[in-house]
Amino acid sequence: MQATDTQDPAYFHKVVDCQWACPAHTPVPEYIRMIAQGRYGDAYMVNWVSNVFPGILGRTCDRPCEPACRRGRVEEANAEKPEPVAICRLKRVAADLKDDVVARMPRPLPSNGKRIACVGAGPASLTVARDLAPLGYQVTVFDGERKAGGFMHQQIPRFRLPESVIDEETGYVFALGVEFKSGQRIDSMKALMAEGYDAIFVGSGAPRGRDLDIPGRQEAAKHIHIGIDWLASVSFGHVTQVGKRVIVLGGGNTAMDCCRSARRMGGEDVKVIVRSGFDEMKASPWEKEDAQHEGIPIINMHVPKAFVHEGGKLTGMTFEVVRAEYDDKGRRSLVPTGEPDVLFGCDEVLIAVGQENAFPWIERDCGIEFDKWGLPVLKEGTFQSSVPNVFFGGDAAYGPKNIITAVAQGHEAAVSIDLALNGQDVTAKPPPRTNLMSQKMGIHEWGYDNDPSNDLRYKVPWAKAEKALASIQVEVELGFDARTAFKEAGRCLNCDVQTVFAPKLCIECDGCVDICPMDCITFTAPGTEAELRQRLNAPAENLDQDIFVSQMLQTGRILVKDEDVCLHCGLCAERCPTGAWDMQKFLLNTAKAGDAINPVVVCAERTAA
Repeated sequence: MQATDTQDPAYFHKVVDCQWACPAHTPVPEYIRMIAQGRYGDAYMVNWVSNVFPGILGRTCDRPCEPACRRGRVEEANAEKPEPVAICRLKRVAADLKDDVVARMPRPLPSNGKRIACVGAGPASLTVARDLAPLGYQVTVFDGERKAGGFMHQQIPRFRLPESVIDEETGYVFALGVEFKSGQRIDSMKALMAEGYDAIFVGSGAPRGRDLDIPGRQEAAKHIHIGIDWLASVSFGHVTQVGKRVIVLGGGNTAMDCCRSARRMGGEDVKVIVRSGFDEMKASPWEKEDAQHEGIPIINMHVPKAFVHEGGKLTGMTFEVVRAEYDDKGRRSLVPTGEPDVLFGCDEVLIAVGQENAFPWIERDCGIEFDKWGLPVLKEGTFQSSVPNVFFGGDAAYGPKNIITAVAQGHEAAVSIDLALNGQDVTAKPPPRTNLMSQKMGIHEWGYDNDPSNDLRYKVPWAKAEKALASIQVEVELGFDARTAFKEAGRCLNCDVQTVFAPKLCIECDGCVDICPMDCITFTAPGTEAELRQRLNAPAENLDQDIFVSQMLQTGRILVKDEDVCLHCGLCAERCPTGAWDMQKFLLNTAKAGDAINPVVVCAERTAA
């Protein structure tokens, strides 16, 4: 196995599992340390540069960072149910406890005379606007609704995300000089093109919910609703109550929002019915837990067969009971069990079985190509359509995902737009900026002291059930207070403070091996990766995480370190008599609009953050 190239930014980035897993690559350990120090405004701005909506995401993010968190892996011997650091909830702490950050926002450059139109005021469009406005672009955001936020505003219930949080964080974007044309729905791409914008960004989301065409659908249509449309009607106050008996069809996060909303609007018997198994549901584990915590049963392995009605009035639904079978390639099929069909009585049904893109306003002869699934054909990695000055992002680009993915795609699309409008190749994106900074101060002094807490993950307090379930406007989760946030932040392992090894200084005394609490350092003979992984002091069995391999040492051995379970405790660096080990903080800033054209402005913004 060849020596590891630590000059490759991806190597140390991958070691910071949470940042690596985040689509927007938010520097998680950096802002968690700031929270522990009470620097909430600093923590907020670090988040804002990466993910634009810290307060919103601190309440609603799908949290891809948390399953990746190293804490859950290294805690296996100490806890019955190892859990990651509450990264998402700490993000909310930064938003809730920050001081006024308006003065810290970037100040736009003078206008460069180039005009950008963003269709839709959701997270992808607002991210594009946030990135391009400070560079001098004149950005106009169009949306058919009165307020900005897209599905964040229209479909996420207020008990999860208060309207005031959306207004605050979308307001920061418009304060950069972005023009918001509310109540102006774009109904013709050709007409928009004719207005002479230098670039158009389509961030209109995936606004169409899938229907369920089974017997009885048309006859009982009055009592059957598409989930995302129903949530929007609830958000706008058009729907204020629901029937006593409600069935929600579907296993995603939208279904969880529907059932919990129905529970608050008068539904006494609300149940979720899903065709898959519980573990196969697309809803986040915590979303399922929250629904069950509120007394909503989830019934699995039931396939809908028909809506039952009498004289146009819905009375129930019938379901076929199935089981899952898997072939030799792991593909699942649902097979009837042979049990009699099941009838569940209901007054209303909410269908939340998926969403899809809809572009009826984009004429098919305007030059934009679409694939067989109705999605735009985009140049790989650029979000540029077949019309060079039209770009897509968020759910409108590759189908429904989540807020943080839409933000990440907005950042990338903004880079492409900036390159294109400056006559450069949109595929030539600048690399990320990285830095390693030693935490050694003097010969025996360290600016780094990692003594992570042995505490289990702290629970977020909830509003009392009788209050929370009485109104759809009452926020359920109350968030951490400063004291609990400090204790939860102490669980972070500071994975971005890297163990950096200098083989020329190593005398092979094995001091680091002796002191390592995780047995993740081994001096051994060279070999292939598969063979090396098995003969380390502790076998390195997680193939998703790299192992570090040093250059050849004086004795002909190599040093191998398993990055998977390292605690980043710094004991190896403290123990090393020659300074061959050093603890160095790794910072990564992904490419943003302006990096290739005007990097000084972008650097100034990040320094302020």
